Order: sequence, then structure tokens, then C-alpha cells
Amino acid sequence: MEPLAPVALVPPVLRVLDQTLLPHHERWLDLGEIGTICEAVASLRVRGAPLLGIVGAGAMAIAAETLGPSDGALAAAAERVGATRPTAVELATGAQKAVASVRDVPLPGRPEALWAFARGYLAMRIAQDRLLGMHGSALVSEGSAVLTHCNTGALATGGIGTALGIVRTAWEQGRLSHCYATETRPLLQGARLTAWELKRAGIPASLLPDTAAASLIASGRVGAVITGADRIAMNGDTANKIGTYGLAAVATRHGVPFYIAAPRSTFDPACPDGTRIPIEFRDALEVGGFGDQRWSPEGLGAFNPAFDVTPGELITAFVTEAGIVRPPYAVALRAHLGTA
Repeated sequence: MEPLAPVALVPPVLRVLDQTLLPHHERWLDLGEIGTICEAVASLRVRGAPLLGIVGAGAMAIAAETLGPSDGALAAAAERVGATRPTAVELATGAQKAVASVRDVPLPGRPEALWAFARGYLAMRIAQDRLLGMHGSALVSEGSAVLTHCNTGALATGGIGTALGIVRTAWEQGRLSHCYATETRPLLQGARLTAWELKRAGIPASLLPDTAAASLIASGRVGAVITGADRIAMNGDTANKIGTYGLAAVATRHGVPFYIAAPRSTFDPACPDGTRIPIEFRDALEVGGFGDQRWSPEGLGAFNPAFDVTPGELITAFVTEAGIVRPPYAVALRAHLGTA
């Protein structure tokens, strides 16, 4: 089955699938203002680092139509959108690249030019996912199972996905026997979204609590752990959904390869190491319950980071649309990105 496209560019709006209601309800939202786009991003109605790049680009087309196409108006809109979720570098990147693309375009032509840029950005992402999936599938041993974390499929990218795109490609090639998916905090994105995508694609899968992942890796049942990323520093330190660091540490302990799958746009040339990556924290209410159901005492605080940073030394390799990158990352990543 073809992956679902979670975002559609339908001028004058962005049409997005509300991911907070999955897997039980499929509701589409028409977002036609910067304020509603920022709310949808902040509430995780639309999410996934690569997909947020598309949203950032589309938001600039809407900004040009609703706030004006001047350099100042677009720059302010890009800054506002990019600040909504600071860990995911691609949200700001998509907005900034869109603004840069119309710098020499006369003001009246900017809205349409920005919509065209957003359409091209989406098409690029779909093509990149396919390439990334082909490169990464070669890392999946014949007949093996893999473990993945969070959601990195079509819902996160607009294409076939990054880590889940590798899973999908390896399954289609007959290389993969099974996929294990963690429930994943916050908002159970693995249980709600990844499980839904795996079932929809007909891939044999099992769901496990985040706290069971270490035991699964130690058992020898998985041949690799593959996750996505929200921002990657130039020494290989990688910010991804909370719990990724623990998976990498346990995988290293047991000699299981740990791979990060992400497009080159997720790498931040301005970020030398993981200490420079801003980490978002989520509301304490997300820990004490889910939806309208509460299970912790009222008024109890929570430590609820949305991301952690995995040291580059724990990462076996990175998979991008341009190939596979192995250590030493301080040299290899700059060469891979063409910034050496």
C-alpha cells in the first residue's frame, strides 16, 4: 500500500492530517494562518522533522498572502514559525530556504513563487526518502528483525519515511522478517503512529513498552536498531525522541548496530556538538495521563524532555539520501555534506 500523504499544499491553505487523533480518527485540518500553523506544530498535530520542513516552506507562502510579501514580513514569519519547535532544525530551515528562494522575485509574484517552492520541497523529500530507504536496506541482514523508536514513516516526512522507510524498503526486498516498535513518549507516537503505519503496510510487527527495549536488545532478537533524528551536530551527536540515547547505549553494550536515518538537511553545520542543541520540554500533564484519563496525583511535577542527545561515538553509521556515513564523524560528515 502506498504511504499516506499527511500534508497537502492546497492554496490558500496547508491541509494536514491531525496526528493527535490517530489511529482512531482521520481528521484533516485546513491551516490558512501563521497562528494556526504554529499551534498545529506545537501541539504535534503535524510533526516529524522532515515533514516540518515542508510545513515551514508552506507557511511562508501563507505568510506572503496573509501578512504581506515584503522581506521584513517574511523574515518575521520565518522566525516565529522556526521558534515553535526549536529542536527540529528542519522547521526553521524549510522556512528560511523558502524566504531565500524569493529574494529576487518582485513582491506581487512572491506568493505563487513560494507555493511553487513548497511543492518542489515536498517532491524533493519524496525522492530523498526513496534513496535513503535503498541505501539503508542494505544494512538489514537477510531475514533479521529490527527495532525502531518513535515515528519516522510517511507521517513524519511526507514520503516513505526515514528509519521506517528503510524498514519498508527492506520488507519489500524480502530482507526483513519483523519490526519491533517502542510505544515512545511523548504522546505514544510509536504506539499510535508507527504501529498504525506498520499495520497499514502489512509489515509483521510487535509493539513494546519503552522500558522493555533494553531487554529485547539483550535477548538477541534484533539485528539492528534504526531511528530517525531531529538535529545532528557536526561531531555526530544526535538529538532524537527521548529514549534514543538509552537504546544506543544498550545496543553498543550488546554489539548490536545502531543506525540513524535522516536526510542531509537534518545535519546542522552551525552546531559543533550536542551541547548546542536546544531540548524541548513537554507539559507535565502528558506524563500523568493521556487525553482525558489521569493516573497520577494532581499537582505532581514531572521531568518530561521530548528529546535526548545520543553521543556520536555510540552511532554505528548515518544513512542519508546520499549514502552511508561512518566514523570518524568530525571529518566524514563535513565531507558528506560538502562543507569540508
